[in-house]
Amino acid sequence: MEKFDTLIIGGGAAGLMAAIRAASLGQNVAIAEKNRSVGEKLLLSGRGRCNFTNAEPDINTFISKYGDNGKFLYSAFSKFSPADTVKFFRWIGVEGVEERGKRIFPISGGSKRVLDAFIMQCKKFNVKIMRSTPVKAFKVKNSHIDYIITENDEFQADKYILATGGKSYPKTGSTGDGYKFAQQAGHTITKLFPALVPVKTQETWVKLAEGCNLRNVRLNVILDGKKIDERFGEMEFTNFGLSGPIVMDLSSHIPDWTEQNGELQFSLDLKPTLSHEILTERIKRDIQKFQGHKRFFGLTRSLVPAKMVKLILELSDIPFDKPVEYIADEEIDDLVNLLKDIRMNINGLWSFNNAVVTRGGVNLKEIDPSTMKSKLCDNLYLAGEILDLNGPSGGFNLQVCWSTGYIAGSVNE
Repeated sequence: MEKFDTLIIGGGAAGLMAAIRAASLGQNVAIAEKNRSVGEKLLLSGRGRCNFTNAEPDINTFISKYGDNGKFLYSAFSKFSPADTVKFFRWIGVEGVEERGKRIFPISGGSKRVLDAFIMQCKKFNVKIMRSTPVKAFKVKNSHIDYIITENDEFQADKYILATGGKSYPKTGSTGDGYKFAQQAGHTITKLFPALVPVKTQETWVKLAEGCNLRNVRLNVILDGKKIDERFGEMEFTNFGLSGPIVMDLSSHIPDWTEQNGELQFSLDLKPTLSHEILTERIKRDIQKFQGHKRFFGLTRSLVPAKMVKLILELSDIPFDKPVEYIADEEIDDLVNLLKDIRMNINGLWSFNNAVVTRGGVNLKEIDPSTMKSKLCDNLYLAGEILDLNGPSGGFNLQVCWSTGYIAGSVNE
């Protein structure tokens, strides 16, 4: 039975970071990866561009992005912060550039450049990457892992780091195997939900605007007639509902809201920077300008993107071919209300197949936040998405992988 100082289960972002850190400290390190190659999900991050962290300078603001569980990260971030991530990436040859929303991307090469750099460091520090080596079980005795069983062999180590990811994007190998292994070591798993995922609506008319990408809009969340949250930014209509950054950020909270058993709706404001009065005056000016030349469907083209016209015509009570000069003040008022408040009933989330990350995971109360060591199994450490931690888009979820992976790999320093 081959033995290592440190054996990492999972060759994703957290596993690769843990491997490099442990090996750089002189450990004999191996990664057991179920896929034929490591970092398959990492290659998809940021739509292939790899938004690897965020430049938000205030650590309290950064940690607040993870909700109530964020406080768990104070210790990890004190040892390996987002700023340290930027320095680390520069050390492995990947320069970052800050873009909209304080997102940091590689200047060039995207996700492939990042993965290549990590693999190069693994080679530099003699990390053994065992590809196509799915782990089947942990053999645990007296709160200690004796060895692990893979499809074709058994391996032993002084320390094991569980970094298998969650259940999101299962086609990349994230099928939730790690939760089973954590349970074999005595851990409990909180309820799992897809997060950063498109949202379904009851309304089928959304498909009329399928593929329409909207920028600088406001999406309000309405629960039993009361506004409870909002986002401003970019979203997209799909054939089943809504997607895009602000929708996917809100999606992580939908399980909590639906538990309250009230009517849950999105209210879309297409013109958030214009008051009701200013928008009314603008439409009246357009009517004066187009008088005698256009009908209502032509007026809508001056108000919304081309892909939204059919949807507005569907939801408005104004006949599509009505001459603009005959549109009454009451109809203008109704049109303004529509542009400022398109209501959609939320009908659930799409599956883990469409989710960027997993909400839920290994209970954080069972992990030492300063070392990522299990409190229940004396030679097990955990890192990355397998933990009950998730944040919004913008580099926050990869930062969890970098920081917890680094700390997990640092324990024998």
